[in-house]
Amino acid sequence: MRVLLASYAEKTHFIGMVSLAWALRAAGHEVRVASQPELTGFLARAGLSAVAVGRDHLLKKHFEVVTQWGEGEAPGLFDVGEAWDDDLSWDELRWGARDTAAWWWRMVNDPMLDDLVSFCRAWKPDLVVWEATTFAGAIAAQACGAPHVRFLWSLDLFAAMRVQYLERMGEQPEADRDDPVRAWLENRAARYGVEFSEDLVRGQATLDYLPDSLTLSAPTGARRLPLRYVPYNGRAVVPDWLRTPPERPRIALSVGSSTTEWFGGHTFSLGEVLRGLGELDAEIVATLPPEEEAGLGPLPDNVRLVGYAPLHVLAPTCAAMITHSGPGTLCSGLSHGVPQLLVPGPRLDAPLLSRLVERQGAGLVVLPEDAGAVSLRDTARRLVEDPRHAAAAGLLREEMAAMPSPAETARVLADLVREGALGPT
Repeated sequence: MRVLLASYAEKTHFIGMVSLAWALRAAGHEVRVASQPELTGFLARAGLSAVAVGRDHLLKKHFEVVTQWGEGEAPGLFDVGEAWDDDLSWDELRWGARDTAAWWWRMVNDPMLDDLVSFCRAWKPDLVVWEATTFAGAIAAQACGAPHVRFLWSLDLFAAMRVQYLERMGEQPEADRDDPVRAWLENRAARYGVEFSEDLVRGQATLDYLPDSLTLSAPTGARRLPLRYVPYNGRAVVPDWLRTPPERPRIALSVGSSTTEWFGGHTFSLGEVLRGLGELDAEIVATLPPEEEAGLGPLPDNVRLVGYAPLHVLAPTCAAMITHSGPGTLCSGLSHGVPQLLVPGPRLDAPLLSRLVERQGAGLVVLPEDAGAVSLRDTARRLVEDPRHAAAAGLLREEMAAMPSPAETARVLADLVREGALGPT
């Protein structure tokens, strides 16, 4: 069958889809990946057939402008905090829906929508798999008559919020029942003869690589298809220093590229933190882009700076990892049973996902405002010296390993399409 994967140009959101794309190709299916021009180079380097659609979005520039204006946190980032609140007020939900639809989803989807629909109508895929906020993929699928499924890159917060939104909206007076998400999608879908349905928001099924222990308890209204997370970190050559086991416990610090690219840096001094970690009887490996290495100052001999190291090779050699709770980095470590010291950013999924890991015993959380040389050093020591954290991380590794592999999931998707089991929900 022909399978189209669709994602707006955000590498960290797409990267978890690579293993499924490979599995579909290995099973003999014809696979294309449609995205905006900015991402096509990455897609090609991943060995995938890329299709450039539309023009690049301006979301990052929007963030930069808001930051320069000193307006505080950028619109479009609905913060749910450290615990899922099942009783969000109508005003909170309405504000979140308006802001998210206007300042995030519209900005990344509208520039690719027309061209994506044109490509789908010409190529006629049998199935469309779309990144969880690339709603253009759902519209394009229905415009060409193809079934479609969502692919999550983290917690299914938006579907859970959608369920709550509809419930709260039904409780309001008729005059107050505005639905900005529906209004936007309904307007765009109508251009191509597609009627609005909740499938455009939540897909006809949802692929989810987070294990049950790390998923929301709130209802999402979505049919869930579990998928084992297989780390992909781009093309890589194993460096000499990773070919032999470390002589001391190895602690990796990987705080992700999006913190710098999108939000202007970290809330703590990397140099001070690395010097603090260097006081431990451990080998510290920090994966930092070259621009972040400048200005760190002198570092202890047991601190190794590497511009890039493939996490799927680095993680199995580690006793612990210090991360920003990005789901890709987090799952790359947990898939190898590595306990996590988590310093989550304040936005979206990171605080909640971090607390879920901590609740399982597989990690410890240090809030950004508390992160410093002493707190991170002492917490890292606890993480390594207390065997309960490694044991809990091992249980999560086993849970993740028991989930259907990408090859199994490719077969499931093919069966669902062949049997006509995907359709309006």
